Amino acid sequence: MNISVEHIAIPAIDPVALKNWYERVMGAKTIFDDGKIPPAYLISLGNVWLEIYQADASSPERANNRLQGFRHLALRVDSIAAAKVELEKRGVKFTEQVKPAGGAGNVLFFADGEGNLLHLDELPKDWKP
Repeated sequence: MNISVEHIAIPAIDPVALKNWYERVMGAKTIFDDGKIPPAYLISLGNVWLEIYQADASSPERANNRLQGFRHLALRVDSIAAAKVELEKRGVKFTEQVKPAGGAGNVLFFADGEGNLLHLDELPKDWKP
């Protein structure tokens, strides 16, 4: 049996605005638009697909990284410093400092256009799983 991740779902208060944020800020590409109101999208971010669709409600605790369930989307970069500079030019506000990752390397947390938790992940050049 061969199992792999196909996509990650992100319910959004404003799916159009969130899709546009991922395209403008993160360089994502729309690969599917259902054409409905409210819309649903599949966008490609590197080799990962994100499904963005209408949320029924918002949770003020979605940025709490210690709640049960999926909590953040980690984005591998070659250099956190370089990615931070580029993302700041695109309007991203960082409220934390770079810190050591749990296993190796460093991480830097930030929020997407609706406050969902993301982080940049920089591994050492010689890191091997």
